[in-house]
Amino acid sequence: MFTGIIETLGTIKKIVKDQDNIHLTIKSEFTHELKIDQSVAHNGVCLTVINIENNEYTVTAIKETLDKTTIGHLSESSFVNLERGMKLGDRLDGHIVQGHVDQTATCIKVKKENGSTIFTFSYDPLNQNITIEKGSITVNGVSLTVVNSKENQFSVAIIPYTIENTTFKNLREGALVNLEFDVIGKYVSRLTNA
Repeated sequence: MFTGIIETLGTIKKIVKDQDNIHLTIKSEFTHELKIDQSVAHNGVCLTVINIENNEYTVTAIKETLDKTTIGHLSESSFVNLERGMKLGDRLDGHIVQGHVDQTATCIKVKKENGSTIFTFSYDPLNQNITIEKGSITVNGVSLTVVNSKENQFSVAIIPYTIENTTFKNLREGALVNLEFDVIGKYVSRLTNA
């Protein structure tokens, strides 16, 4: 389980294709604290550490992950938002995040305001996912609050600190992002649509 509070940015150092899978080697400032078989969220996608060498570690993304997330769109030198699994007893500063991406979305608007930046995203309605005003959403692993909820579209307001310390600093209109909808909202949606 994760919180959506990004610890650091990682850099993709190597991508190796292995049948339908890819192995990603990432350089991060917390690599020395990792262990084999540990879970790390990469742009919101929970992947397992399979190898550690010096300040780089390797994870594997299988076909299912590549089909449903933006992980397959990464290239060498790409930055990724990183968060290690939550420790029992830690503060939950964001919200409950599973690291299981529900679908991708497209950034359709970026608007600078006084002291924040509003990002608007559009997503495919087929999965029947929903957002609500002041509800939680995870975008590329970052726990955020919805400020404008519409059908198959929502906006979030990002403070300068979050922009500078996550991949939001490179996010432009037309970019594809990973979404994990609020777990409670997903259950409510499933029950009301059943």
